[in-house]
Amino acid sequence: MIQKNPTMMTYINEEPEIFNTILKGYPENVPSITGTNWLILATGSSINAAFSAKYYIEKMTNIHISIEEPFKFDYYEKLRPEIDVIIGISQSGESTSTINALQKISQEHPQIQRIGLTGKTTSEIATVVVTVIDIENGEERVGYVTKGFSATILKLMLMGLKAARNVNLLDASQEESELQEFRKAIADLPAVIEKTERFFDRWAVQLVQASRFTSLCCGSAIGTALEMQTKFCETVRVPSQGMDIEVFMHGPYLEVNPNHQLFFIETNSPVNDRLLRLRDYEQQHVKNLYTLTLNKSNDDRTLGLDLEIDEYKAPLFMIVPFQLLAHHIAEALGNNLPKRIYTDFGVAMNSKTKPGDYA
Repeated sequence: MIQKNPTMMTYINEEPEIFNTILKGYPENVPSITGTNWLILATGSSINAAFSAKYYIEKMTNIHISIEEPFKFDYYEKLRPEIDVIIGISQSGESTSTINALQKISQEHPQIQRIGLTGKTTSEIATVVVTVIDIENGEERVGYVTKGFSATILKLMLMGLKAARNVNLLDASQEESELQEFRKAIADLPAVIEKTERFFDRWAVQLVQASRFTSLCCGSAIGTALEMQTKFCETVRVPSQGMDIEVFMHGPYLEVNPNHQLFFIETNSPVNDRLLRLRDYEQQHVKNLYTLTLNKSNDDRTLGLDLEIDEYKAPLFMIVPFQLLAHHIAEALGNNLPKRIYTDFGVAMNSKTKPGDYA
C-alpha cells in the first residue's frame, strides 16, 4: 500500500526490504558485463553512490573504475582509449547532462558498451544506452533520495560481484560468502536505525544548534562523506561538507572553530590510525565531535553500529545513520521537508528533462 504522505523516514525504513529484494533477484537481475575499464557518469547522489561502490568492485575484480560528472566530461575531458564500458547512473532517468554525454558517446564511439542504471527503465536515459539495469528501488516520491541512493550502491556492488564470478576470480562458495555477509548486515539494519534514533535523542540539542557540519573519512568511505554533505545541504540547510581526511588536513582544518560539529567515519581501514589521531587532535578545538564506527561502542559520542562487515561493504550501511540524522535535524529546525521549494530549478537550469514527480 502506498503511503499518502511519505517522508524520508518512510523510505529509510524500507531499505532492508529493498536490499533483500535485490539480493533475491541476484544474479539474474544483473547483466553480465565484459570489459575491465569502466567509466561511470553521474551527478548528485548518483555520483556519491558510484564512489561508495567503486572500491568494493575494484577489490573483487580486475576492473578499473573512473568516475566523472557528465557535464564536465562532455565539454572538457577526453575519453581514454582503454575505456570499454560506460555506465550512466540516473535514479530518475531524467538527468540531462548524463543523457547528453551518453548520446554524444553513442555517436562518436558506438563500439563501447553503454549501460544505463536507473530506477525508471522507460525514462529518457534508456534511449541512449544499449543495456538498461533497473535499480529496483521502487517508488520514491520524496525529493531527498535515501533508499534509491542505497539501492544504487548495492546494485553496483552486485555488478562487481557477478563480474568477478564470471571470470573465476571467485568460486561459487566465495560468491555465496559475500552474499551472506550482505544478508547478515541487512538483517541488522533495523537495529542500526534504532541506535541512530537513540543517538539523535541524546545529542539533539547540540545537533540543532550547529553552524557547520563536517564529516571526515579515509579510504572506501568517501562516498558516505560526500552523500552526508549532499543530504545535509538539501535538508538541514546549514553549511555542510564531507571529505577525506587528507583533503581536510591540507587547508580546511584551518576553518574549524568550537561551534563546528565534526563526524568521524571509522571503517576499520588499514589507515584508521590516522583518522583517530586527527579525531584526538580536533577534540582540543571542537566542542561537539562524534564518531560513527562499524564496531560496538559504549562511548556516548560514538554511534557504534556493531556490523560484521569489511570496510569495502561499509558504505552501503554507514550512510543510513546520516540519512536519518539529516531528516531529524531538519525537522527539529522547522524545515518543512514535504513542502517543495525551487520547483522550477531543474527545468530552468536544464539539469532535468522535466519537473520531479514528488509527493
